Amino acid sequence: MRTATADALARWATELQPTEKDLALARRSLLDTVAVMYAGGADPRAPLLHQLSEPGRWAALAHVLDYDDLHMPSTTHISAVCVPAALAEGGDERAYLAGAGVMARLGTALGWQHYSLGWHATCTAGAPAAAVAASVARGLDAERTAVAIALAIPAAGGVQRAFGTAAKALQVGFAVEAGVRATALAEAGATADLRALEQWMELVGGDPEASHPDSPAVPGGLAIKLYPCCYALQRPIRAAAELGPIDLPQVRKVRVKTPAASLAPLIHQRPETGLEGKFSLEYGIAAALLDGRPGIASFSDQAVQRPEALRLVELVQTVATEGGDHLLIGEIELVVTLEDGTDVRTTLALPPGAPERPPTEEELRMKLEVCAGAEADALAALGWESAAAYLRATPPA
Repeated sequence: MRTATADALARWATELQPTEKDLALARRSLLDTVAVMYAGGADPRAPLLHQLSEPGRWAALAHVLDYDDLHMPSTTHISAVCVPAALAEGGDERAYLAGAGVMARLGTALGWQHYSLGWHATCTAGAPAAAVAASVARGLDAERTAVAIALAIPAAGGVQRAFGTAAKALQVGFAVEAGVRATALAEAGATADLRALEQWMELVGGDPEASHPDSPAVPGGLAIKLYPCCYALQRPIRAAAELGPIDLPQVRKVRVKTPAASLAPLIHQRPETGLEGKFSLEYGIAAALLDGRPGIASFSDQAVQRPEALRLVELVQTVATEGGDHLLIGEIELVVTLEDGTDVRTTLALPPGAPERPPTEEELRMKLEVCAGAEADALAALGWESAAAYLRATPPA
């Protein structure tokens, strides 16, 4: 009989020996995630998160601004799940990378069809991944880690209709709580049928055969967001910035041509709140034209309701081209038509921060300062051995 997928993944995770490249990714992920957690503490929804456990609260804080990293092949926010799960259980970069690697592989095996049907893959792949990160952090062997994966499956859910509401960050917190709870139960001796993972993957449209491990730890690397909104907006915002100065009162029409796949999570055409604005192509472009480099304040309720933003949102026309199986497929074409008939246009394939166009040290430092302000230097000095203590002593929320 073929080895159960949960067993194969657990053996890979517990035997992982990170490379220098893996460790560098883990270091960047730690700082990026703690920074966005810190910034998330000032979000109006942060008080809600005190209803969650420590790892759940940390995960929700890491995701509440939608400023956290993304694994493109799986369309999952890996670090918002795996950094809190590892830190809360006393783990280091190896625990993070084990969870991240399992999440990348499960999310990729679930595939674009799973995401395009409306599942929130960060949660579906995230619950078992959190179990792996917590298991490695607690020193469980492969057998117990595989059981933890199977025990996390009942909580492996989350849907995209939550996008634009507090539920999006909360359901990421739920996934991490489920993974950590599954680990504790596995360590205590709970039993589970490891084939639950295969059955669940088939039920939600995944392919268990595609989830077997290989190297590196996180295949494809991670995309870093330079704007605090859905990853599907990173390219349109950058494209709008590359148009250069535009006399906004003269704008008559904004035409966006982009692959249909890149629009999948952008479900709010006429946003009314800041959270909805993070999932609106129309508002993302309006914010870029108005603010140059949209920041955290660009996605407040007040910013979305600006009269000039509302006017620009109404001028955006979207042309979706056929096909695509990930958020950065193809390229975007942006054309702004002015009152005198002049067209200002640009095209863009990859935004800064994409795995193939990694962020510079300057861009990473700028993001750290945007998120943490006067605490930027303290966050920059954190390591895996000190981050959890820092978060407990200086809670983001």
